[in-house]
Amino acid sequence: MKKMTDTLIIYCHPYAKSFNHAILSAVVQSLRDSESSYRVLDLYADHFNPAYDEHELALYASGATSDSLVTDYLSVLKSAERMVIITPIWWNDIPAMLKGFFDKVMKRGPEFAYTPTRRGIAGNLGNIQSTLILTTSTSPTFFLRLFCGDAIQRVMIGGTLKQLGIKHVKWHNLGGITSSTSDQRAAHLSKIEGWVKMMR
Repeated sequence: MKKMTDTLIIYCHPYAKSFNHAILSAVVQSLRDSESSYRVLDLYADHFNPAYDEHELALYASGATSDSLVTDYLSVLKSAERMVIITPIWWNDIPAMLKGFFDKVMKRGPEFAYTPTRRGIAGNLGNIQSTLILTTSTSPTFFLRLFCGDAIQRVMIGGTLKQLGIKHVKWHNLGGITSSTSDQRAAHLSKIEGWVKMMR
């Protein structure tokens, strides 16, 4: 029987001194305090290649892969009960690294991330019972929602994650990150423990 991981953290930022890294540290500390098992997928530290090459794409229809990280990532996705995604918002959407994670790791097939049907995609990641998305952005959150397409809510949550069978998703963004004060950042970090505890 496959061992379940309480919480899978997908972390997407290349700079260890970023505020996103402070968010990661706060999430990890909260999970440690609650004695929950967790695993961090640090896409940049793992040197994950988000781009398809010709050989990898040729394997797409069969659900196979030539990238060992894809196999590892998919295995832990299938064994997680909760998921936390930590990422900046760049140009109103997720970074190419994280987009490539979804492109390459979400393989088709009954034992993988989704199964194609006549009506579209049937998601196979219903094992993930709760998801928390923590982002930062230069633009204020209301601006992203009202004037920039609301990509996190409409595409990532309402499209991609829903199609994968992932429900109960909460999103929290610290907008105006470049002009935020140390007090505002500290206040944001102080809320993370509560958000993590509220995950089902």
